[in-house]
Amino acid sequence: MGEAKRINTGTHFMMGNQACVEGVIAAGCGFAAGYPITPASEVFNALARQLPKAGGTLLQTEDEISAICAAIGASWAGLKSFTVTSGPGISLMQENIGLAVATETPLVIVDVQRLGPSTGVPAIGMAGDMVQVARGSHGDYQIIAICPESPQEMFDMTVHAFNLAEEYRVPVFVMAEGFVGHMRERVVIPDESQIKLINRKITQGGEPLTRRDFLDPDVAPMPVFGRGFKAHVTSSCHDEYGMRNLQDPDVMHRYIMMPIQKILSKRDRIVEVEADYEGAKLVLISYGSVSRSSRQAAAMARADGLKVGTLRLKTAWPFPDKEVRAAAESANFVLVLENNTGQMYPYIKAESAHACKIDFLGPEVLGQIHDPQYILAKIREIMK
Repeated sequence: MGEAKRINTGTHFMMGNQACVEGVIAAGCGFAAGYPITPASEVFNALARQLPKAGGTLLQTEDEISAICAAIGASWAGLKSFTVTSGPGISLMQENIGLAVATETPLVIVDVQRLGPSTGVPAIGMAGDMVQVARGSHGDYQIIAICPESPQEMFDMTVHAFNLAEEYRVPVFVMAEGFVGHMRERVVIPDESQIKLINRKITQGGEPLTRRDFLDPDVAPMPVFGRGFKAHVTSSCHDEYGMRNLQDPDVMHRYIMMPIQKILSKRDRIVEVEADYEGAKLVLISYGSVSRSSRQAAAMARADGLKVGTLRLKTAWPFPDKEVRAAAESANFVLVLENNTGQMYPYIKAESAHACKIDFLGPEVLGQIHDPQYILAKIREIMK
């Protein structure tokens, strides 16, 4: 089969979940595991048709716990690895998300979020898992999470998530919502030659694993099972060689801090925002699907002569603290828009409250996309 068939180059009109699948294949994913769950099922179903044709393997497991375990194992076998789910599945995966963090396993997890808690309303999109993915497993750690707002970004950010996972050896979350997953819009898939891909550094037999011996001191090269290098992989506290060590305080310190610092030390390369607030007295801060409403409301407000700008968080974790702080310090008021009851609001408020007034505006009715007129009414109330 030719490469032209593997990557579906061209202009398409497609669902966000299908665009995600195109991104998985374009990124060179070799293994995907999952358990169908609304509103993410289209991703898994399309992968069942397309991934084997692209040379990959798809495994339907009995539950989400097995899915993430299989994906972690496949990553250690040298494959770019992937799983997809929604909120209840993320809850089940949490222990093994911690395992992936502790073992520094490259892994992409797409979370097509829905209304909860518990079973909730499977078909209704909400950004309900924003803090859960960053803090749901026990202990101190860092992951990366990015937030698409459109089918185009379901493609672009899925490819980007694989690159981040491979470069930093960390679980990366694509925090989609049911609205974005089921939305249909134009999606442009570039030629393969225009798609930048990053592959993990792989240790060869006989090389030491310690980070200090490589050009990038923060991300260790990864041994791959079956390639002649004997390596020990454990979720317990371990040294740079993978050897279990539960006695040495320095080893314990490095076990926790080095995987955190490899992310935080590169946060300026990882964190992305979309800023349009020059001269604004009020800044709307948002992410995900509500960013579309935010932009429209800001445009309507400016048409009325109101100085309103926007800051969109394309990256949720690591948290864009500096970018939020800069927006707050440039304005008189920050209005936070989220498709939930305010999960990221405390983090945004912590960086803004010293500089200006701040408030939160959730959807008028939970489970519904923000109406730009509803946002505009709040803007007028604040700025009157």
